[in-house]
Order: sequence, then C-alpha cells, then structure tokens
Amino acid sequence: MSTALRAAISVAMLVGFYVLGLLQLAVVGWLIFEIWTHMNGAGAAKLSWVLIVAVGAVVAGLWRAIRARPSEPEGLLLAPAQAPHLWQTVREMAVAAGTRAPDEIRLVPEVNAAVSEDTKLLGLVGGTRRLYLGMPLLQTFTIDQMRSVIAHELGHYSGSHTRLSAVAYRGRVAMHETLSRVGKWNVFGWVFKGYGYLYLLVSNAVTRRQEFEADQVSVRVAGVEAAVSAMRELPVVDAAWNFYFGRYISYGWEIGYAPDDVFGGFRELYTARTAELAALRQEEPDEETSRWDTHPATGDRIAAMRALPPVPHPADWRPASMLLPQLDGAGLELQRQVVNFGSRTVLPWADFTAASLIAVQQRKADRIFRSAARRLGVEEAGLAEIFQLVAAGRLGELAAEFYPDANRYEAAQAFADPMGDLISLAAVRSGVAFWRHSWSEPARLVDAYGEPVDYTEIAKLAVAPETLDQARAWLAHLGIHVQAAKVVEAKAGASGSDVIGALPNVRVDDQENDVILLDRGLVFVPAPKDTDKGEKRIGELLSANDPATLAHHYRFVPYEEVATARILKAVPINAELRLHDGSQVTLKERWSSDSIGKSRDTLESILKQINERATR
Repeated sequence: MSTALRAAISVAMLVGFYVLGLLQLAVVGWLIFEIWTHMNGAGAAKLSWVLIVAVGAVVAGLWRAIRARPSEPEGLLLAPAQAPHLWQTVREMAVAAGTRAPDEIRLVPEVNAAVSEDTKLLGLVGGTRRLYLGMPLLQTFTIDQMRSVIAHELGHYSGSHTRLSAVAYRGRVAMHETLSRVGKWNVFGWVFKGYGYLYLLVSNAVTRRQEFEADQVSVRVAGVEAAVSAMRELPVVDAAWNFYFGRYISYGWEIGYAPDDVFGGFRELYTARTAELAALRQEEPDEETSRWDTHPATGDRIAAMRALPPVPHPADWRPASMLLPQLDGAGLELQRQVVNFGSRTVLPWADFTAASLIAVQQRKADRIFRSAARRLGVEEAGLAEIFQLVAAGRLGELAAEFYPDANRYEAAQAFADPMGDLISLAAVRSGVAFWRHSWSEPARLVDAYGEPVDYTEIAKLAVAPETLDQARAWLAHLGIHVQAAKVVEAKAGASGSDVIGALPNVRVDDQENDVILLDRGLVFVPAPKDTDKGEKRIGELLSANDPATLAHHYRFVPYEEVATARILKAVPINAELRLHDGSQVTLKERWSSDSIGKSRDTLESILKQINERATR
C-alpha cells in the first residue's frame, strides 16, 4: 500500500472519528425520545441524565478539539542575516531535494530536528514552512551529519508529508480530549477507545513509511555515509544530553540553583567525555520496534539506507557549529527564551556545582540531625550532638533508623559512611575543603591546594566511643570545627520529593481528604465528600503543582516524624499513626473511593516499614 493511500485512509479515519461522535449523539437523542415516550417522572429523568452525562464527555472532547489550534512556534528564530551560512546550506539543499525552502529556521532545546507547515484547505494550499534544529545537534554534529538531518527534514516537504499536519494535529487532540474525559464504565467511551487504537495503528504505520521516504532524500542529497553516521550519532548525543541533565543540572535545579549557561555546559561535557562517548558509539543500533512506534527501528533504517544506490558526495567532517559561528551567543539567547529559572539562584558553573553539592550534603545531614535532636530531646542538633550520642554509646539507636535490617551494633559500624559525609560537611563549612567542578569526571572534594581529601579513616574512629577522642583530635589538627556542621532545615520539607501514589477520599482524623503519597511523607488535601472523579481530581492537582508546593500549602506529615504505624484493616485501609510529638493521625479509606494503581499497597508497605523500624 502506497504512503499516499495510507495517509488518505488516516485522514478518512479522522473524519470518521467526528462522524462517530455525531452518530452517538443522534443515538442518545433517539433514546431520550423513546424514554420520554414510554416513561415519565423521576425514572425517565434519571435515565435521560445518565445518557446525557455519558455522551457529554464525548461531545465536550470533540468540541474542544474542533476549536484547537496548533501552539505558537517555539524556539529561537534565526534570521538569514544572523545565520547566513546555515541559510545558504538549507536553501541549496532544498533545491537538491526538489522542494521549496522553509520560511523560518528555529533553534530548539532538543536532540531532534523537525519541520512544520501551516496549510489550508486540507493541505491543498501551502503556508509558512518552519525548520526546527536542535541546539545539541549543532553543538555536536559534523557538517555532513547536520546536512543529512536537514535533508531528511526537507524530504518530508518534498514528500508532502506536512500538508496534512494541521488536520492530524486536530485529530490527535480530538482523540486525546475525548478519551481522557470518558470513564472506564462509559459504554460510549469503549467505542471511541477501540476506534482510537485502530487509528493509531494506521497513523503510526503511515509515519514509519514516511520516515523511510525522508531517509531516501537524505541519502540522495547528503550521501549514505553521512546519513548512516548521523543515525548512529543521534542516540549517542541523546544519551549524553540525558546524562548531562541528570548528573549536572537536576540535583541543583531541584534545590533552588541554576547554571548561567545551560547549553554551553553541554558542549563542554561532550568535548570532555570522549572515552564514554566512544564506548557508546560501539553499541549496535536498536533493531526492535512495534506497531505502536511512530519511527522505524534505527537498525532497519540504516539497512534501508545502505541498500539504496550509492551517490558520491565529498566528505565534510568539520564541526556543524561552523554553520552558525555565533553559536554560543545563540545558545544564551535561546536560554533566555525557553528556560524559566523562576526564583532560582543563577551561578557560574563552578559555583553552581559547589553550591548544589553543599546543599545536597546539608539536606542529607539535616535528616540525621533531626533524628538526633528527637533522641536527645533538644530543639536542634548537629555533628557535635551526634558525637554526644557516640560518647554515650547510643549511636546504634540513631543508626538503626537508617539501617533497619541491622542490629544496633551493626548499624553503628555501618554509620561510618554517613559519618564521613557529616565530617565532609563540617570541613566545607569550616573552609578546609571545597567542591571542584569537572566536565570529565564527577566533582571531587579537595583541599586548599586542590588535592583530593578523604575522611573515611576519621569517620571509622568517630563511630566508636573508645576511639572518638582520636577522631576529635584529628579533626582539630586539620582545622575542621565539629560545631560548623549543624542543622539548617529543622523541620522536614518535601523539596525534591517524588510522588509515588495517591488515595482519593480518605477520612483523615474524621475529615475528608485526598492523600498524596510522596517518597518523604504524606500530604493531606481537603476533598469533597463525593467520591466520583477522585482520580481525575488528583491528576489535575498533581499536574498543576510540584510535591514541595503541595506540602507547603497543605498538611504534610514526613515519614521520619511517625513514631509508630498500626494497620487496623488492610482493605479498605484503616490505620493509626502516632507521631514523635505524641499526636495521632487516623486514616480511614472509604469502600467507594477510587483506587489509583497500587497506591494502597504502597501505603501499606510504607506503614509496615515504619512499624519495623520502631520495633528495633
């Protein structure tokens, strides 16, 4: 079956989706007419209302989809005067691809490239064409690889793949809006879900075929070696991009810091991590795909490229950044447009790394200090108070909380690891040690001369009463002040927490609440007594708020503040929590409450862990 025919069928199915909605609306109208013809009173009203509600979700979704418009174009617009070499390359390649050049080129913060076209009259009248190029690609690709990517995207134009993009957009919005509004017991929704799955099968088959066709243009215009090289490099760049955000940005971002040059940092990382990137390039491309994927497997695409007739092309392995000489400046401008720093403190990279790691150290230490304060009966604690517990032979009591599978003696010995972190914090706070940023390896703790420091041996001495004085003397000799490491966040918060579950309509101390399960505690959000749409209500709440915001605005009970947990009943869950301050929290789930995934099992597991910890 040709791609054009597949596309026509896909569009016909989109039209059929709307027709299906109208048919269902007509059926409901006929049923309501029949009900009132043969019935009357409250019974007829209730049945009519059930039908209206059932089809109402479908109609609402379709109405929103009809009014939907593609979002405004994103990214940094590059005028021809700003990027003459890039524009010249794109225009020359458009001629070679046999298509009209794009009207706009935009930089986007993604490891990707794409095209769009604003068309009218079901694609019969062309409109503004836009080419989107990912900043990470320009930073890491060669000119040949970038030419291949651009040629592929131009191939979507020459193959008329973008002509129906606006129609396809509305169709996908229609399905998403409609299917997201129908409940699992809505019979009308069942019909739409089945139709939606069938449409996706057809639509995705079309897009996979279109990718092969665009690859053919890429090989013809840029050459097979460039095309294959680009295909193999894309997953490498993508892995590096994810590593960069996961290991260099996210931990500081979550606690209120941001680097001053987000895109420039990625370029530095890619240049420094040559060995790791070389290892990634040795991996075989993915050869697995499914009928639900929009793109063919990379291995299949490469095989198809190599099977095409070879077209000679002169090699150009210069960096693609030469196409945009002011790339660093463009990265800063793109950052101003697409990165929302909010209230975060923006710092140069070296300072960002140091400040972020100190904050991470402090957060981990605060968790220990709060527990020590409870055990000593004081308002605040620090490393000095931890040493008091060690001297009194009570470190095992504290350590058992963090090593629940060990007895107190074993836990005290294992506590040498966190003790080392506490001593490192004291060294940093004393101005003796510093975090050194590096692009080629993880950040390291160094002394004033830049030499790495290691407090492991001191930590081993500090966990035993009989060697504690030796540890104190060693610390004093190094200029590390024990009192410098003390609690900052005396009350546990939820910054950086993740949502691990949710239970709608739980009676908390006899008040109706939705319970949000975080990996650090429970958030209790006042809820209506009506148990309908609990899952949807929580979904909207979580999509609009991060965990820290929820914990700030609503009642938050950290797990560390729970002394004991007693499960009175597993299903529906009924439990009593006793906090360290002596207060009590009761949880009573209702039989009629929605059940979101395995949230009940998750909560039960958490409460059991708390109980096990308390009995040690």
